[in-house]
Amino acid sequence: MKTIYNGFFTVVFALMATTAFAQGIITGTVIDAELNEPLPGANVVVKGTTTGVSTDFDGKFRIEVPQNSGTLVVSYIGFVKKEVRFTSTGDIGNIALQGDAEQLEGVVVVGTGVIDLVKDRQTPIAVSTIKASDIQKASGNAEFPTLLRSMPSVYANTSGGGYGDAQIRVRGFDQSNTAYLLNGQPINGMEDGNMYWSNWQGVRDVATAIQLQRGLGSSKLAISSVGGTMNIVTQSYNEKEKGFVEGAIANNNYIKSTAYYSTGKNENGWSSTYMLSYWEGDGNYFEGTEGKGLTYFLSFGYKPSDKHAFNLLITGAPQTHGQAYQNNIQAALTYGKDYNENWGYKNGKFYNERTNYYHKPVMNFNWDWNISDKSNLSTVAYASIGRGGGTGPLGYHSNKFDDNGQIDFDRIIATNRGLEPTEINGSNYLIGREIRNVEAGYITRASVNNHLWLGTVSNFNHKINDNLEFNVGFDYRFYKGKHYRMVTDFLGLDGWGVTNNGSVPGGYTVFKSYDINLFDPTFKNAKDTEKIGYDYSEQISYIGGFGQIEYKEDAFSAYIQGAISSQWHQRWDYFNYMLPNEQKSQKVNNGGFNLKGGLSYNIDEHHNVFANAGYYSRQPFHDNIYLNFTNDLNPLAENEKITGYELGYKFNSSVFSANLNGYYTVWDDRVEVRSTRLDLDNDGIDEDYFSRFAGLKQVHYGVEFDFMLRPLMTDQLGIYGFASLGNWKYGDNSIQTLVRQDNLEVVPGYDGETAYIDGVKVGEAAQTSFNLGANYKIIDEFSIDVDWYHYANVYAYIDPIRFTTPDQDVIKLPSYNLFRAGLSYTLPLKNTERQSFFFRFNVDNLFNTMYLQSLSTNIAPEDGVDNYKGINVNNRGTFGFGRQWSFSVRYNF
Repeated sequence: MKTIYNGFFTVVFALMATTAFAQGIITGTVIDAELNEPLPGANVVVKGTTTGVSTDFDGKFRIEVPQNSGTLVVSYIGFVKKEVRFTSTGDIGNIALQGDAEQLEGVVVVGTGVIDLVKDRQTPIAVSTIKASDIQKASGNAEFPTLLRSMPSVYANTSGGGYGDAQIRVRGFDQSNTAYLLNGQPINGMEDGNMYWSNWQGVRDVATAIQLQRGLGSSKLAISSVGGTMNIVTQSYNEKEKGFVEGAIANNNYIKSTAYYSTGKNENGWSSTYMLSYWEGDGNYFEGTEGKGLTYFLSFGYKPSDKHAFNLLITGAPQTHGQAYQNNIQAALTYGKDYNENWGYKNGKFYNERTNYYHKPVMNFNWDWNISDKSNLSTVAYASIGRGGGTGPLGYHSNKFDDNGQIDFDRIIATNRGLEPTEINGSNYLIGREIRNVEAGYITRASVNNHLWLGTVSNFNHKINDNLEFNVGFDYRFYKGKHYRMVTDFLGLDGWGVTNNGSVPGGYTVFKSYDINLFDPTFKNAKDTEKIGYDYSEQISYIGGFGQIEYKEDAFSAYIQGAISSQWHQRWDYFNYMLPNEQKSQKVNNGGFNLKGGLSYNIDEHHNVFANAGYYSRQPFHDNIYLNFTNDLNPLAENEKITGYELGYKFNSSVFSANLNGYYTVWDDRVEVRSTRLDLDNDGIDEDYFSRFAGLKQVHYGVEFDFMLRPLMTDQLGIYGFASLGNWKYGDNSIQTLVRQDNLEVVPGYDGETAYIDGVKVGEAAQTSFNLGANYKIIDEFSIDVDWYHYANVYAYIDPIRFTTPDQDVIKLPSYNLFRAGLSYTLPLKNTERQSFFFRFNVDNLFNTMYLQSLSTNIAPEDGVDNYKGINVNNRGTFGFGRQWSFSVRYNF
C-alpha cells in the first residue's frame, strides 16, 4: 500500500511540475499585412480557452499560455481571422493579418517612403484609414467621396449632380485645400487646387487603402494642406496569382462590369496586374445625367532582390456624364427634387447641354531602394496628359423651356434656322453670334481644359540609432495647361461668328464642331481658327525641399519637419491681346514654406496623448495671381497664412477604442474663385459668373470623437461611430469681384466692392455631425452593416450680391438624418483554396429622406413669397440624392 501511495504522489508531483514548467509567456506583434503597420486593439486568444489580451498602440502583445505548444487565434474587425501555431514560448515575431477582401492578399506596397502612411502611435495627428474590405463593400454606383462619410469632420455632398461630381470638405475646408495623393503623386489641380473625382472613377476598384490625415497632417512633401492630406494607395506588386470578375447593377439602369487578374510573382521577381471595367447609367439621381465610361489599370512590378523594388503603374478613366447644376428651390418643388434644368429632347432624343467629358491617363513609376538596414530611398516619377472639358450654352434664347421645365431644343433649332442668312464667299450661311439679350444664335460649346503634367518626389530616410531617424527629400512638378472654347453642336446653324479674338481684328467664322465621346477629345484638338470665346495657356513650375527628424522610444515620440518651395507662373493670352509681345504675361515667382511638429506619449498600454502645431506660408493658386483671366497681375494675391494647433487623446483596449481630438486653425489672406449662377438682369434666365473673394480670413475650431466597440471581444460584432462639433466663421470682411463667364468681363458695380462677412458662418459643410454604425457577422460568411448619419448647422455659401451691406446674415439649412444598410455574403467553393463568390447589396438613404444639402444664395424670406422649411424658394440649392441601391456579384479565383 505504501508503495502505491508513493507511486501515486510521484506521478501527481511529476504532472504538476510538468504543467508548471510548460506555463510561459508568448510575445509578438500584430501588423496590417497590406500596409506593414501595427494594429492596435487586435485580439489575441489562446484557442480553446478564455485567456486573451489585446495589442497595445504598437501592435504588441504579451500573453500567458498554459503549455509550451498550442494555437493563438488573432482577430481584428475588417481583417481575416488568423490561427498561429506555437511550439515554444518567447517572441514569435510579427503576425500579419490580411484585409477581409480575398483578392488583396499578398499585396506589397511599393513606394512607402513617398506614400507616407502614418503610424498610429508614433505620428501625433488625427488620422482615419479605410481598409480594402470596406472599399470593396462600396459596390455599384457609390461616389468615391462617400467612402469617407464615416470619418469625423468629413462632409461629402453630391451637389454636382452627375457621376463623379461629388465633393469632400474636411473640417469645413473645400477640396482645393485638402491635399490628395495617389501612391505619393499629388493629384490636385495645379491651377486652382481642385479635385475632379470623375477623372478617378476606377481608383476604388484597385485601392488597397485610403488614409485621411486631418488638419496639418504629417506629410513630408512640400505641400501646405489646410483641411488635411488624403493618401490613396493602389495595388502595386502582387506576390500571389489571383483574379476576379464582377458584375454590378444599381438604380437608374446603372450597370458595371469589371475584370481583374494578377500574375503573382514569378521565379525572376516579376509581377503584373491588369484591370478593365466599363460602366453606364441614366444618372445617380438627377434626371438628365446619363453617363458612361471605362477604367483601365496596368501595374508591372519587379523585385530583383530584397534591396530593390520597382513598380510601373498606368491607369486612366475616360468618361462622359451629364451634369445638374443648382436650381432654385421652387423649380425643384414644382418638377420634383431630382429636377435638372440642363436637358431636353432634340429630334426626339435625350440631349444635355451641360456634359462633362475627360480622359486623364496617368503613368506612375515607383522605386524603393533599401540601401542598408538603416537607410532607404523611395522615389516616384509621374506623368499625366489630360484631355477634355465641359459643355454649356452660348448665345441667347428668350423662351427655351417647355411646360415641363425642360429645354425645347427643337424650338431653339427652329429659331436658329430662321436667322437672316450671311453671305460668305458668294454663298449664304446661317451664322450665329453672341449679342447680349438678342436672339442672334444659340449653340452648345465646350470649355476645354487640356494639360501636360510631369513630376517626381523622392525621400531619403536614415535611422541614426534605435531612437532617432531623419528624412530629407524633394518635390518637383511641371504643368502646361491649354484652355479655349470650341463648338460641339451648332443646333441648326451653319457656323458661329467670332469677333472678340484680339489677334484676328477682322474676326472669323467657325464652321467645325467637335464630338465629346470617350476618346475623340484625347486625339482631336481645335485649330486656332476654330476656337471661340477665349484661348489662353499657362505654365507652372514647382520645386520644393523637405526634411523631418523624429525621436521615438517605448512610450514617447516627437517630430519636427519643415519645407520650402518655389513656384513660377506664366500665362499666354491669344484673345485679349493683339501683339505677340502683349500676349505673353510677366513671369511670377513666389516662395513659400511650412514648419510643423508634434509629440506623442503613451501613458500606458491603454492611454495615449498627443499635440501638434504648425505654420504655413502658402503661395496663391495660379488662377488667383492673374486678374480676371487676363495677363494683369492681381495686387491682392499674396501668400496665404495658416496656423494650426491640435490636441488629441487615444484609448485602446480589447473591447473599446476611441479618439478625441481638438483643433484650432486660422487661415488668413486667402483668395477664392468659384463659379456661380445669377439673374442680375431679371430676365428670368440665369447666367454664369465667376465670383472672386480676396483677403478672406477664416477661423475654424472644434472637437472630434470617434470610437470602436467590440463587446464580444471578437470580430463578430463591431459598433462604431463619431461626433464632430465645429465652429467655423469668417474672421474679417473681404473684397469681391464678379466676372461674366461668357466674355470674362467684370460686372459693373461688383468690381472691388467690400463683402461684409466678418463673423458670418462658413457654409457648405455640416458644422455638427454624428454617426453610429454596426457590423455584425451572423455567420462567418454572412454579415450585415448599418449606419445612421446626422448633419446639422449647414450654412449657405456667401454669394457675391447679398453681403454688400453690413449686418447681412447667412441662411442656415435644416438639419437631416440619413440611414444606410448593407448585406455581404461569401460563398466558398468546395475543394478550392481561393475560389469564392462574394455578394454585396447596399441601400443608401434607406428611408428616401428629402433634404437640402447645399445652398449657393442667401435670399431672405419675403412677403408674398413661399418658403421651404423657412427658406425663400427663390434661393438656388441642391437637394440630396434620394434612395440609392446597388447589387454586385464577384467571382474570386
